[in-house]
Amino acid sequence: MRQAHPRIQREVLGLLKDNGITRAPVPVEEIARNSGIDVRYEAAEDELSGALIRKHEEIVIGVNSAHHPNRQRFTIAHEIAHFILHKGIRLHVDEDFRINLRDGQKNREEMEANVFAAELLMPSAFVMRDAGRLQNLDEDDIRRLARRYQVSQRAMEIRLANLGLIDPSDEQ
Repeated sequence: MRQAHPRIQREVLGLLKDNGITRAPVPVEEIARNSGIDVRYEAAEDELSGALIRKHEEIVIGVNSAHHPNRQRFTIAHEIAHFILHKGIRLHVDEDFRINLRDGQKNREEMEANVFAAELLMPSAFVMRDAGRLQNLDEDDIRRLARRYQVSQRAMEIRLANLGLIDPSDEQ
């Protein structure tokens, strides 16, 4: 099993514990609200996923309401990551979640936010427990897990591979 960054894992475990979350799906909007963040949905261009805005005491996550609900959940988790891990950010706009390799700091922050979002939406312990109850993790099992965690099938395949539960070459 490949480990998430220890700091990220500690932060996510703390959020799950503080919010009394013990099973999937993780209610990311509720976690945001409990963290003092207002989540707002607005239709936007397809490339705009979301934003984190800190203005004085007000903290807002903007989410593209035109995106699929699973994508919206990832956006919220990704912006929560920026809120927790990158305290100095006042305004962060995610036009997409691809990583800009020309900017080392931006690259690191986006990778951390993506790792955090995956860990929050699909916590290692939850996935290990739920996958352990299944026989062989075939495509139907992966589809069921994706529905349970309210993530895309592709996101679940990547998570299972990163946790060493399926062979990366077996990913669909």
